[in-house]
Amino acid sequence: MSIIRVNLGAKSYNIEIAAGLLDTAGEKIRSISKAQRAAVISDSNVDALYGKRLQAALAGSGFKVTRIVFPAGEKSKCLAELAKIYDRLAEAGITRSDLVVALGGGVTGDLGGFAAATFLRGVDYVQIPTSLLAQIDSSVGGKVAVDLPAGKNLVGNFYQPKLVLIDTMLLKTLPVRFLHDGLAEAIKYGCIRDRALFEKIAAMRDDDELLENIGGIVERCCAIKAEIVEHDEFDTGERMVLNFGHTIGHAVEKCSNYESFTHGEAVGIGMLLLTRQTELFGLTERETAAAIYDVLKKYNLPVDADYGNEELLKAAGMDKKKSGSSITLVILKNIGTSFLQKTNWQDLPEYIKRG
Repeated sequence: MSIIRVNLGAKSYNIEIAAGLLDTAGEKIRSISKAQRAAVISDSNVDALYGKRLQAALAGSGFKVTRIVFPAGEKSKCLAELAKIYDRLAEAGITRSDLVVALGGGVTGDLGGFAAATFLRGVDYVQIPTSLLAQIDSSVGGKVAVDLPAGKNLVGNFYQPKLVLIDTMLLKTLPVRFLHDGLAEAIKYGCIRDRALFEKIAAMRDDDELLENIGGIVERCCAIKAEIVEHDEFDTGERMVLNFGHTIGHAVEKCSNYESFTHGEAVGIGMLLLTRQTELFGLTERETAAAIYDVLKKYNLPVDADYGNEELLKAAGMDKKKSGSSITLVILKNIGTSFLQKTNWQDLPEYIKRG
């Protein structure tokens, strides 16, 4: 068992990481909550695998449980599904002293977390991430949101969970594509902050060795994010480095109508395309892009998307990091070292180029 404390004053919470945590989730959540009712929000895929187990664990610790299930996929992270969740929470009699549990991947954490942040002006919630991407990134830090037709995560909030429970055993049922999808975000952490982590991932022989070592990778990524969030909870400075690859990545997702690429796949493309350009500008150490290319290829992650530069630029137009006529880009000095660069919007086309 590893425990990482996210120190945010009155909003502090623990991230607990171990194999087999799901079946003890009831007692762990009871230790931080006096709620009578718990609403478990999950997608159709994850609920079929783990919904009954979590319900039993919560019921065993005295919670009256309602399971709320939405169709799996990024397209469900929208206002229409959010409205349905609000209705189900009201039908279940959830009060401000009750609890929401988000069981699933990044979509579930964002959608369930935003529902918790806004229903009755906020009820407590717990994150139980089931995908690698959610375990190492989206379940930690309190960013919750839904998408609009204009772009990704445009309606959201900062709302910290009361607890994050990470059961690494759940990754064994994850399809290989989604294991690698999450790994793209782990590669991102290595790029921006930890060369040793990057090299560790790059040196794995195969997925079997990766899964044998996944607990340590999850722990390191969570520790990096916890430290950054402690310094900058509301994403106005240092926390922006976590968006490395995301400006182009979100544009790729939007161009594909959230169908052709997973989030991690799109971010991998974004990291590589941006770094190729920043190398040309002399901002990034030579061969950095080649190192990113090699590790993406190693895990069968895409390295390009068949969209034109103008198409990508248009899709990036609603990026949340845009402020007035400028945007903050995350640029690598080398693997393990990153910096923020405020860039005029009119200059962005030079950074968004498919070579």
